[in-house]
Amino acid sequence: MSPTEQRPPVSHRKLGIFGVVALIAAGLIVGTGIRAREEQGTRLKEWTEDQAIPTVAVALPNARVSSPTLDLPGRLEAYSRAPIFARVSGYLKSWNADMGARVKAGQVIAEIEAPDLDQQLLQARADLASAKASAKLSEATLDRRKTLVASNFVSAQEIDERTADLSNKNASVNSGQANVERLEALAGYKKITVPFDGIVTSRDTDVGALINAGGGSGPAMFTISDISKLRVYVNVPQTYVPAIKIGAKATIAMPEYPNRTFLATVEASSQAVDVASGTTRMQLGLDNSSGELMPGGYAGVKLSLQRDSTPLSIPASALIFNSSGLRVATVGSDDKVLFKTVTIGRDLGKEIELASGLAADDRVITAPPDGLADGDHVRVVGVGAKGKPTTASEKQDVKG
Repeated sequence: MSPTEQRPPVSHRKLGIFGVVALIAAGLIVGTGIRAREEQGTRLKEWTEDQAIPTVAVALPNARVSSPTLDLPGRLEAYSRAPIFARVSGYLKSWNADMGARVKAGQVIAEIEAPDLDQQLLQARADLASAKASAKLSEATLDRRKTLVASNFVSAQEIDERTADLSNKNASVNSGQANVERLEALAGYKKITVPFDGIVTSRDTDVGALINAGGGSGPAMFTISDISKLRVYVNVPQTYVPAIKIGAKATIAMPEYPNRTFLATVEASSQAVDVASGTTRMQLGLDNSSGELMPGGYAGVKLSLQRDSTPLSIPASALIFNSSGLRVATVGSDDKVLFKTVTIGRDLGKEIELASGLAADDRVITAPPDGLADGDHVRVVGVGAKGKPTTASEKQDVKG
């Protein structure tokens, strides 16, 4: 065939087959691309939803007793303390026991000069002597009248009158005697004596000072304190009162003895809660036979707690405080969040001891993220993801 000869024309059937094949190929390519995009979108959506689930670390409440003691401030007081006021008015004649002096019961430490009282006593004694003389004369007169009754020289009426007069005179004698004894008793208070063994902790008078009887017109002349044993007063928060028993031991720390402690015993409780502070006042007994401790001083008191049950504690970071109150976020068996309202028993710093609100098997979120709500699904990581979360003390530093 020469080059100038034309090739036979392609049949329409072949062209049709070729077009169909091209359309099918194009459709496959487009379908594959769309499917790939859909799969990619699905995976992206799943990844996005998966990333939206917060990841948290959990811990079981710590049932270990973090501290079996309670530290509170206290105040030392003398076991016996007596302000000494005068019972008679006058001027201070002398004193012989200054502040800090050790004194014995019955010892005279001052004397008051009371001239008014002395004159009243002299007058009372004179009145008594006069009343006794009148009574003696009345008795003698009655006896003489009785001897004349048989001769009818004296009437029965006169005998009765003389008898009544004698009774009046004897009553006057008794009254005068009581008045003398009263003034003698007051005169005995001119000497100021010590009521018990102790130390003079204050002296607020001096020789020549005007002394007024009674305790409402000024400070006490002296204050005597028995410091061989001290009372330690401490205000215990209401929550801990049941855990402090009478007879429990306590350790006393004094700022003037930084390297020493002293042992005290709980002796009494007021059995009442102060409305203003919400505390109960307790008294401890502290031996001070050596005289090293001073009444009125500040003391750090460490009380031993006796609990019927072991308290639960959680990391401080687990607490959530908002308009709903104080709560803790826990994770249920379905990995969903459940908020629980709790009550703080004691703040231990990194850990918080709870008074109520949690169970020992609650999985607590140690560091709940912002925006967490009841029913939210969370992803638990760490040991807690296997259903065996660590205790709070073992996971204090784990962050969600």
